[in-house]
Amino acid sequence: MPNEPGPRSPRNRTLTLSTDEEPRFRERLLVPRPGESLDAPTLENRIVNADLFRLLPALPRGFADLVIADPPYNLDKDFHGNRFKSMSSAEYESYVDSWLPAVLACAKPGASIYVCCDWKSSSAVYSALSRHATVRNRITWQREKGRGAEHNWKNCSEDIWYATLSNDYYFDVGAVMHRKRVIAPYRENGVPKDWQLTDEGKFRLTHPSNFWDDITVPYWSMSENTDHPTQKPEKLLAKLILASSAPGDLVFDPFAGSGSTAVAAKKLGRRYSCVEQNETYCLWAEKRLGQAEVDRTIQGYVDGVFKERNS
Repeated sequence: MPNEPGPRSPRNRTLTLSTDEEPRFRERLLVPRPGESLDAPTLENRIVNADLFRLLPALPRGFADLVIADPPYNLDKDFHGNRFKSMSSAEYESYVDSWLPAVLACAKPGASIYVCCDWKSSSAVYSALSRHATVRNRITWQREKGRGAEHNWKNCSEDIWYATLSNDYYFDVGAVMHRKRVIAPYRENGVPKDWQLTDEGKFRLTHPSNFWDDITVPYWSMSENTDHPTQKPEKLLAKLILASSAPGDLVFDPFAGSGSTAVAAKKLGRRYSCVEQNETYCLWAEKRLGQAEVDRTIQGYVDGVFKERNS
């Protein structure tokens, strides 16, 4: 069904899909026939509307340069009719193991993989990932959104496990430098030391760490926002894509949601191949990809530099 949530504020920029747009965007989707095998050229720059577990045997091997996986976390969650039920940690680890090896088989030998999770599912993801790849780091990003908790600490961070399939992998730290405000601006012979004076203040470029506090979760006044319940910010995906893929590389996302990975990849000059079982989410992704044809901006990423949150 088209996304018709009802009247919105004039300032609300959350993506909507009209009845007239729905069939046009549906035509762009790749919907494989049962038992159909797919090759790499067919998957390139396509949103695949299919159940991942049924599709995996039909996918070619070794076609992706980078894999970014954002599976359902170990929570009770309704993804617009597709319900995911929480389970024990051991059961969730088995769930990750049920798709991870086949997804990794789609990656090239020098590929990197990122798997998103929260505190509850992080240990299970690490355990499964470490059996199939070389885990190199855990990124924790500040997700400052959501209600407070009365009898627990408010959960405002998520994890992303970073791994590679070999010791010969691509990583471009220069592409993900972070612009940080200078609190104590030192000078040497009257000249700024390792910082620059701009119209916005004093800043220095620093190497990125594995803790990210500069991410803004999409909300109603941002054009990238959709009604997807767990949408990832384009800025977050941009960091992963820029660090671990070269221009022209192909990024594979087996849990595409509303298409943030595909949109970020397109804006950054990469190819993409994304799988999502929910047709409505696929249609949102196609509309966002169309918008990226004319607007390639990513909130918080300007002139090759990542800025602080909400800047």
